[in-house]
Amino acid sequence: MPRLLDQYRSEIVPAMMERFSYRSVMQVPRLEKIVVNIGVGEALQDAKALDAASNDLATITGQRPVITRARKSVANFRLREGNPIGVKVTLRGERMYSFLDRLINVALPRQRDFSGVPRSAFDGRGNYTLGMREQLVFPEIDYDTIDKVRGFEVSIVTSAETDEEGRYLLEQFGMPFARQ
Repeated sequence: MPRLLDQYRSEIVPAMMERFSYRSVMQVPRLEKIVVNIGVGEALQDAKALDAASNDLATITGQRPVITRARKSVANFRLREGNPIGVKVTLRGERMYSFLDRLINVALPRQRDFSGVPRSAFDGRGNYTLGMREQLVFPEIDYDTIDKVRGFEVSIVTSAETDEEGRYLLEQFGMPFARQ
């Protein structure tokens, strides 16, 4: 069992029940999924860019990515509906908790000039989205094998109903929020 899942059950649930005065354990917000997404705009010109991004994402998450395709055609971007424009992975269960553990304890502290993640990136329903500038912050990525430094997004979806509940849940997991 992942360390963060054990911590959630033994420490975070009782702390949240006390703080928000839930009547049942089932009311306590939990992590539902983590979606990791890389937008690869240059895939329209270079098909190998999509493969490289896919390999990087598979290495980081331990799961094979799905190719995302354009929903609409946009003439200014020379984009047609159905063109591949990115890759994403949806993590649930044990993989989700082990990824979050590596993100919080390994990848975020390795960022240059890191002073915490922004508190304002909640969506109003307790979900949090974090943008990362480079995939090199994960130690699994070998610097010599990458073709280009790519940014990616990590969306943490919780069952919390408010941003306050979601923020408290992530703080309990150890998410390093920036000081106000």
